[in-house]
Amino acid sequence: MYDIIIKKNLQTQEIMILENGLLTEHIMQNEENENIEGNIYLGIVKNVLPGMQAAFVDIGENKNTFIHLKDILPKVDETIENKRKENKNINEIVRNGMNLLVQVKRSESNKKGAKVSTHISLSGKYVVIMPEVNFVTVSQKIENAAEAEKLKNMVKSLLPKNMGAIIRTAAVGATEKELKDDIDDLNNKWNIILKKSKAQNNAPKLLFKGNDAIDRVLYDFAGKKMQCITVNDQTLYSDIIKRTEKFKNVEVKYDENAGNSFDITKQLEDIENRKIWLKCGGFITIDKTEALTAIDVNSGKYIGNKDLEQTVYTVNKEATIEIAKQLKLRDIGGIVIIDYIDMYDKKDKDDIEQLLKEELKKDRSKTQILGFTKLNLLEMTRKHIN
Repeated sequence: MYDIIIKKNLQTQEIMILENGLLTEHIMQNEENENIEGNIYLGIVKNVLPGMQAAFVDIGENKNTFIHLKDILPKVDETIENKRKENKNINEIVRNGMNLLVQVKRSESNKKGAKVSTHISLSGKYVVIMPEVNFVTVSQKIENAAEAEKLKNMVKSLLPKNMGAIIRTAAVGATEKELKDDIDDLNNKWNIILKKSKAQNNAPKLLFKGNDAIDRVLYDFAGKKMQCITVNDQTLYSDIIKRTEKFKNVEVKYDENAGNSFDITKQLEDIENRKIWLKCGGFITIDKTEALTAIDVNSGKYIGNKDLEQTVYTVNKEATIEIAKQLKLRDIGGIVIIDYIDMYDKKDKDDIEQLLKEELKKDRSKTQILGFTKLNLLEMTRKHIN
């Protein structure tokens, strides 16, 4: 069972997700630095860079945003091999001063402006719609092939022309009416955005604000056993009541001390620790650099009671479960390198890699495991949730 605590402070807002009492995600937002990811703008092309096949686009924020040619060309189905050869030059498609309808795919940081794309997507409870796209895909977390095909056919019959979709995990068990209502609601939003974009002559202009962190959490946990949402602020409490009207069997409570228990405070403090001890006596260390995150697995106090290979496998196995948990809990994104204790049996390596894949299925974020390198380092990537 999942419980969600939303804690509003003076300038920050915290979202804590607990599974059976254990903290599994912690989302911290500074209200002064608003996350614009998902926002849709009518921007102006400011500078075309032919050598990089990219351009800078002014959307009215602090820094100009960056767009690459591949984010301007029509979107293709990434689940099938794309053999199409593109010989386009960005100069043929955009020019300085041109208006461009874009969506923010990555918010700006201290060093870089935001990254944008013309590939618009709007997220609902059950589906993500993609205007001007001609394919429908299903979340990889829906593993039942028959259920996936059933949902795919149902959504295809409900979508307007010239619109694609990604079917979310929450759609499993949804009725046709629920899917239709979700699609109709998103399509109405898209039509309003289009109307605004055509009426605007004063670009750059914000046309649509994407779902905030609270909405994304509510939608992502809609299909799971979400038991209770506890809020410490009266105004926010009223807001959450309205947001959850469409969700079934979700209790919303007000508690001015929400999130202040010793147990939760201790779990939050542990997120800052570089070293995490394992139950077996081993430990892992997590070090972030500008380029990547390095995770090292150590045997520590664990000496095992059988042979060396079994001792190593035991530590690596327990470390794998903890690593998947920490990636989600700390919202670690980008390239991740895991230095396991050396395993010489290929089966042990394969088992550890498969275990990591299984554990990462619990993660809301997109992850990709690239496997072990010649130096016995496991490479993977993870996309930030926030």
